[in-house]
Amino acid sequence: MTELSEILQKVKNLEIKTKNIVEGMESGAYRSRFRGGGIEFSEVREYTPGDDARRVDWNVSARYNDLFVKEFVEEKELNVYVIMDLSSSNDFGFKKSKKELGFEISASLMFSALKNNDRVGMGLFTTRLEKFVPAKKGKKHMMEILKQLLDHTPENKNTDILKSLSDLQKYLKRRSVIFVISDFISDSFEKPLKYLKLQHQVVLVNISDIRETKIPEIGHVYLEDAESGEQILVNTSDKKFQEEYTKQIEQTRAENEYEIKKLGIDYLNLSNEESFDITFNRYIRNKIRRRL
Repeated sequence: MTELSEILQKVKNLEIKTKNIVEGMESGAYRSRFRGGGIEFSEVREYTPGDDARRVDWNVSARYNDLFVKEFVEEKELNVYVIMDLSSSNDFGFKKSKKELGFEISASLMFSALKNNDRVGMGLFTTRLEKFVPAKKGKKHMMEILKQLLDHTPENKNTDILKSLSDLQKYLKRRSVIFVISDFISDSFEKPLKYLKLQHQVVLVNISDIRETKIPEIGHVYLEDAESGEQILVNTSDKKFQEEYTKQIEQTRAENEYEIKKLGIDYLNLSNEESFDITFNRYIRNKIRRRL
């Protein structure tokens, strides 16, 4: 296990790195996009003309022989969960690994939730949900889960998003905003997303690296699958190979994104080529514009 002092230093470095990102994220837009999605029961009152008939409490109405409706209030705080993929394919990266990028995104979302006085929780997964921390408020809690994020040693190299999201459903007791951060290199996982979407707001944050679509011309090399360990010899200087490789990667990503968006779930593409706050703010503004 990493020494506590090293973890604290990593957390401090992350906090410094993400400070400017969080400041650049539009807090007002964040709140208007996600807040108000959940409602809590408040009280029962007598029916008045114009009330929504769907809110009639038939049990109470029958008891008192008069119509009563349920009154609801918007939740003042959000439950924000950051669910991160720690499988080996995320160790890949040109300037920085996808895992490092994922750490920065996770920390940025947590600090943003803290800034908005929301509760924040975390999940870490590979072939299953390896760690789950329930959402709570406060900087002390957030710093603790950041330490756990940075110190966690994955139990498996591979990815099973279907199993991991199915595990996640068992832990979520209240309506939440869920950010799933991954490169989504996994078999089909649409089924648990359908169920999560019924109760929660889900945002998939797809992290990628430029070298995954554009291989440098360095002659014959062995390409290795980080998760399976399988190797294949390729000629990276072959133009046809480069074109086919790029085409295949982009086609797979486009198909994944299409299937996810068909479910009505937000899919946010992110790479090292653009700062997270720019990508995130563009996403938020586009979502708000569509609602107007």
